[in-house]
Amino acid sequence: MKRFCIAVAAASSAVLALAACRTVPTRREVPAVITHPTPESRAALAAAVSQALNGAPVTLADDALSKTDTLIIEREHPRDGSGQLLNGRVRGLAEQFQLVKAGDQCSLVHLRTERHFTLAGVTCSAL
Repeated sequence: MKRFCIAVAAASSAVLALAACRTVPTRREVPAVITHPTPESRAALAAAVSQALNGAPVTLADDALSKTDTLIIEREHPRDGSGQLLNGRVRGLAEQFQLVKAGDQCSLVHLRTERHFTLAGVTCSAL
């Protein structure tokens, strides 16, 4: 009888725990664009992209993510000493990012890894 009571208590606890998980509100992320690009917001965006790419230097357009929620970063193509493109296979795929908004928070999502990077000082609006 004691085992039965323990089993019932454990099952009841599990059901309550699952019910509690369902009632926690989640912040829904929606695609977004940058509304007021500033030098500071562009620096925050470049820093987030660089961090996502393990510190690789990146060059972004001044209007990056201000017209669309998607950012594609291509790898630099190898060049010879005179600046000419080297023939041969280009290694690595382009990296894709998406700007999302959850509440008042703007975040950059690295789509390959699904890592989120909070963008401090960046204002964005949902698409």
